[in-house]
Amino acid sequence: MINNKKIIVVLPAYNAGKTLQKTFEEIPFDVVDDLILTDDFSNDETIEVAKKIGIKNIIAHDKNKGYGANQKSCYQKAFELNADIIVMLHPDYQYTPKLIPAMCSLVANDLYDVVLGSRILSKGALKGGMPLYKYISNRILTFIQNVLMNQKLSEYHTGYRCFDAQLLQKIDFENNSDDFVFDNEIIAQCCFLNAKIGEISCPANYFEEASSINFSRSITYGLGVLRVSISYFLQKIKLGSFPVFKNL
Repeated sequence: MINNKKIIVVLPAYNAGKTLQKTFEEIPFDVVDDLILTDDFSNDETIEVAKKIGIKNIIAHDKNKGYGANQKSCYQKAFELNADIIVMLHPDYQYTPKLIPAMCSLVANDLYDVVLGSRILSKGALKGGMPLYKYISNRILTFIQNVLMNQKLSEYHTGYRCFDAQLLQKIDFENNSDDFVFDNEIIAQCCFLNAKIGEISCPANYFEEASSINFSRSITYGLGVLRVSISYFLQKIKLGSFPVFKNL
């Protein structure tokens, strides 16, 4: 806990058997109260490793539902366990768990409602092995999103996020995409609610076992990001009504 806030880390996993233990060993359990792993029908030993290292809260999907659906399961379970702060961390060791105390402290002290681990602030994305085409598309999409959504974030595409649980409970994320654009939708929803969003510099780690989407799926994701941002802009100026911002 920090400031008597219960901190739960959620691990949306898919084929993370080779990296899960290393990720687990760096999680600072002096501040983290509980851990949830959701496995999206992996075809490796992710579940076996999770049980071996002692993760108690394991949700195993009976089919591959998608990255967004995996997060939905994580967050709903965190609500059941009465989380005050929820950290979403990929178990592929692309992001270091050592930043969890710093990220949670910013939320626990009511400075921010959301804290993102940014690979761009430190100029660590390319140094960490991010493919050049992904870096360029990240920068272009982020620029467009900042213009359309009136924000000043360094990136929207990090998979390392810390949320005030009360904020997440205001968002009907169950109706969001089950695919990768879920990440973008939930940040747009936070912006729509005028949430205070902070960022912290985060080194990136790209290696063979780290999860990554291929070029064609990256294109699909990029188009989805543009759709979300344009929808946000149109809804804000009252020229449209879109499901992703319903009831906000």
